[in-house]
Amino acid sequence: MGLRSWIGGWSHDSIPSETHLKPENWPERLIWYSLVFTYPIWLIGGLYVVGSVLGWLLLLCLVIKMLAAFDNPEEHEKVTISPVIWLWILGMLVMQVALVLGHVDFNLGTATIIKSSIGWAKGWAALALYPLAGCLNIRNKIISRAICIVGLHTLIITPILMLTPHLGLPQVLYVSPLRAIGGPGNEFFDVPLYEVDGSTGILRWRLFTPWGPALGFVGNVNFMISLLEQDRRWKLAGMGGAILMCLICKSRLAQVAILLIPTVTFLIARIRQPLTLIGLGVASYIGGILSPVILQMASEFWESFKGARAGSTRVRMALKRIAVYRWEREAPLWGHGIVERGPHLVEAMPIGSHHTWAGLLFVKGIAGFIALAVPMLATFIDLLRRASNPRYKLGSVGLSMIVILFLYTFGENLEILVYLYWPGMVIMGMALQECKEPTNAVASLSSQAGSGPEERSTFDAEPHGL
Repeated sequence: MGLRSWIGGWSHDSIPSETHLKPENWPERLIWYSLVFTYPIWLIGGLYVVGSVLGWLLLLCLVIKMLAAFDNPEEHEKVTISPVIWLWILGMLVMQVALVLGHVDFNLGTATIIKSSIGWAKGWAALALYPLAGCLNIRNKIISRAICIVGLHTLIITPILMLTPHLGLPQVLYVSPLRAIGGPGNEFFDVPLYEVDGSTGILRWRLFTPWGPALGFVGNVNFMISLLEQDRRWKLAGMGGAILMCLICKSRLAQVAILLIPTVTFLIARIRQPLTLIGLGVASYIGGILSPVILQMASEFWESFKGARAGSTRVRMALKRIAVYRWEREAPLWGHGIVERGPHLVEAMPIGSHHTWAGLLFVKGIAGFIALAVPMLATFIDLLRRASNPRYKLGSVGLSMIVILFLYTFGENLEILVYLYWPGMVIMGMALQECKEPTNAVASLSSQAGSGPEERSTFDAEPHGL
């Protein structure tokens, strides 16, 4: 397979010509090349830089488009922003206010405020910037195809990386000079071949992510986005690469989520169908009869889930308890402003890490907690409504994104990893912006008028607005 095929797709003879997608505008180009070149960018340690800057570049594209629409409304479509996306914007601005006031309360100084604000611009702000990019003229098929290309690259590269521990090669090949730019740690800029789990001693791989569970996070997001792909072979490549990510990272949450989330969203998307309601009714009846057995099995599963990596579970629980205790006693409203290293009990890990909600309470207080909880809840309610309506084609995959985010708030810090899972945030923003598909009657009238609707897959839909 030639380099061109490896980067951009399969051979021209094996795939119909219509499957060769190309970006058509600057937002699509920015997203396409940022995703398709994931592994080359990783090799130079640039993923953290790209993920941190891309959201602001997309915001610049949106501002230019809004100014063009204001200057010449007849030629440019007016940009509209979903009220839920406005909640994300407001919530992330509150995060910055809480950050500044937390610093002021503990007299941390102007230099520390500036440094932390830069961190906010690369982390929390991105949680609003990427959904906001859903207002641009970005086709979801561009994102899904690029994700499937990443999946194909993963399938090619992983077998090679799995040989490296047996060849006596080091766990980390090198740390990129881009580390000098600044970031959370060396693991965000290094090129790892493999790693050995500290608590179990087993081999695991994290590929282009800073730690194993983060790869599982990305794998779950990529799996759901791959379902948007129309070409069967590309879809299989994308899904296969995403599943492989969840397996080789050895993350318990990733392996549970990749089974649970597609099942839940599948049922929600079909909740209005009589067959689904009948099936759920039968399952509820049988579940009531077998409830003692089911509860016992659930309890055993949870204990085995925690016991699989008991050391990791102990540290995570201790970090959460310390964060909540110190938040409640020392800084209930605005938090401590910055992250602090924990005691020896938690292996000196940052207090509140590995748990978004506990971390928010410790660093940004109840204000930061609410600033994230409100937009997440509003997004879930809105996308739940859309997912159950077949006239919204992105509702199901959008709902899966907010469910993935919610699950991972209990195992990761969302703001640190947004530079990796941002494609899911863009898709979520597109789902929040999506307009209803026309009914069959309207589509039939349009067809008779000489403007036949394009053929679409179950999930495929174009974003509205430019």
